Amino acid sequence: MSKGKGGNVSSAVWQIAAPIAAQLGVEIWDIRFLKEGSDWFLRIFLDKDGGIGIDDCEAFSRAIDAPLDELDPIEQSYCLEVSSPGLERDLTRPEHFDKNIGNKIKIKLIRPVDGVREFSGILESADKSRFTLRLPDGNAMDIDKKETSYIKLDDFE
Repeated sequence: MSKGKGGNVSSAVWQIAAPIAAQLGVEIWDIRFLKEGSDWFLRIFLDKDGGIGIDDCEAFSRAIDAPLDELDPIEQSYCLEVSSPGLERDLTRPEHFDKNIGNKIKIKLIRPVDGVREFSGILESADKSRFTLRLPDGNAMDIDKKETSYIKLDDFE
């Protein structure tokens, strides 16, 4: 989720979007409210078992349009984008980590460890602030989430 004003908007939109997603049989993966250049974007990422298709995105976009206009949680004009989180999706929320224990992930650290910043391995465990990455050589790294530039599902084959 975004920080600052974007985080407040994302939280407000999440409250509106969650019941709509449940009605449509999808789940919200993430919501981001970002400024790119002079334009604002509200990006809602959806997921479900078996994957999200264009019909899911279109149905959700149509269903959330009127509630967003009515409740008006965003002051400025923006472009609404609804999509799947895609391959190599960012793991940002506790439920993302819980859902992906045992799966391959890749990370980039803010500061290198022994000259290396990028690692991949199996997500072994996670709590609110830390996670354990099992490296291909069998060693484990216990990592603070705040020490990473990104944490992504490594499902691009």
